[in-house]
Amino acid sequence: MRPDGEITRGTTNPSRLRRVDRWIAQATAGALRAATRPLIVDLGYGASPVTTLELYRRVRAVAPDAEVTGLEIDPGRVASASRRLAELRAAGDDLPGLSFAVGGFELPLPRPPMLIRAFNVLRQYPEERAWAAWSRLRSGLADGGLLVEGTCDEIGRRAVWVALPAVPGGGEGLITFSARLASLERPSDLAERLPKTLIHRNVPGEPVHQFLLDFDRAWDRAAPYSPFGQRQRWLAAVTSLSATWPVMGHPPFGGHRRWRLGEVTLPWGALAPPAR
Repeated sequence: MRPDGEITRGTTNPSRLRRVDRWIAQATAGALRAATRPLIVDLGYGASPVTTLELYRRVRAVAPDAEVTGLEIDPGRVASASRRLAELRAAGDDLPGLSFAVGGFELPLPRPPMLIRAFNVLRQYPEERAWAAWSRLRSGLADGGLLVEGTCDEIGRRAVWVALPAVPGGGEGLITFSARLASLERPSDLAERLPKTLIHRNVPGEPVHQFLLDFDRAWDRAAPYSPFGQRQRWLAAVTSLSATWPVMGHPPFGGHRRWRLGEVTLPWGALAPPAR
């Protein structure tokens, strides 16, 4: 059976996904440690397996028995990644639990994964196809599992991702905005990294447009903090924003520790388009 999906451009860079990996390793550490041999999927890792290797090392640091499978619909990319894995093992890097396989949204795996990371994959699809991919991936998760889907720029300075639970009955999702504050001019600069299901919704009358507008206004009001650095200005802006928006204010998804990293997380429902 042909894998479900389309071949991506495949471009990637080392550390490009460090922001979402950091979030996964810290915010979901408890759930990963509570599971036995949690399976994590890196879906559509591209022409190089470098970001899959980085994900593997980061999650194994908090969940030592975690297993990671990189899925690609291009057999040539899988063959190349498998050769690289064999080279690393031959050089003495054991990398237990890491593998690569041909597959797409159908998730051809021996068991349902606890977490799927799909980054810079759905951006090339029409919006309706992105919604359909979300549904299929969420239905393939293990109980208590999570789909983390989003977009970042070429070197990982700006990213937005949505974390959605397994269906049915998985609870509410989250949306996270993350930026390297030293290179950020305004919070709305993150709009170009919105997931496919939102990027065309950044227009007047839509919740995501109002949120970014309010975030920019809070940023402007926080200008007096600029002499103390971008981080202090960001913290002040997020504190102000949380008075009118349901910004997550407590661990593991929110609070000053995460805000200082240039992150802001809200319930997905706060910015989601009307029910589909």
